[in-house]
Amino acid sequence: MSEKEHAHRGRWAGRNTGKDVVRNRIWTALEETGVAIGPAWSMIPNFVGADVAAWRLAGTDAWKKARTVKTNPDAPQIPIRLRALYEGKTVYAPVPYLTKDFPYLRLDPKKLVEKGISFELAAVAQGFVEHGERIGFEDVEPLDFCVVGSVAVSRAGGRTGKGAGFADLETAIFRELGTISDDTPLVTTVHSVQLVEDPEVVIEPHDSPLDMVATESELIITGNRQPRPAGVDWDRVRPDQFETIPFLTELKTRMLNRRKTG
Repeated sequence: MSEKEHAHRGRWAGRNTGKDVVRNRIWTALEETGVAIGPAWSMIPNFVGADVAAWRLAGTDAWKKARTVKTNPDAPQIPIRLRALYEGKTVYAPVPYLTKDFPYLRLDPKKLVEKGISFELAAVAQGFVEHGERIGFEDVEPLDFCVVGSVAVSRAGGRTGKGAGFADLETAIFRELGTISDDTPLVTTVHSVQLVEDPEVVIEPHDSPLDMVATESELIITGNRQPRPAGVDWDRVRPDQFETIPFLTELKTRMLNRRKTG
C-alpha cells in the first residue's frame, strides 16, 4: 500500500469497521466541501468556524463556572485553550499522541504571564509542549470542564474520534482517579458537516458519551443518560497502545496496585 493510500484509509483503520466507515465519510466531506483547514484524514480535523464553536461553549454556565479545563491537543481546539487562558482558567492538555515519557501538561496563565510567554503561543501544541509544566495523570487536579476532539458526533452524544483510542483511555484513567466525576461536562467542538445520525455512531463499552456539542451554527445539549466507564478496562487496551505510549505499562501497574490497596 502506498503512503497516499494508507493516509486515505486512516492511520488507525481496521480496529472497528463501523467507525472506519463513518470517519472516512466525514473526512472526505470536510475536504470536498472546503470546510477543513489543512488535511483532515487521520486527524481530529481543524475546520472553518472553530473559533465560533469555542465561543458557543464559552457562553454556557458550565464553562463560566469552570476553573480547570482539559482539552485535547489538536488544532481545532486552539480557540478553546486561548479563551480559557485569557479567562484565567488553568488548562490541562495531553502530550500529542502521548509519545513522551510524561503524559500531561499544565498551563497556568499566571505563570505564563510571569515568564513572558504569550497565550497565543501557549495555546498551540508546540507551545504548550515547550512551555507547559510536565505532569503525570495523578497530578491533574479535579477537572471542571473536559473537551475532547471528534471526527463524527451525533445529537444524542455519540462520538467517533480518529481511531487511536487516546481520548477514551484518558477519560477512563481520569474517571478511575476521580479527576472526572459523573457531573463533569464532557464536550466537543465540530463543524456541522461532522454531525451524523445517531445509528451511525458505534458506541463501545469503553466509550464516553458527550454532554454538549458546539458547532459553528449551534450549541447542542445532548441530554445523554448513558453511563461513563468507571475506570480502565486494561484487557481492552490494545497491544500497540502499550508499544507506542511510553508510560502506559508503568501507569497500569500503579493503577492496578491502587485498586488492590483501594
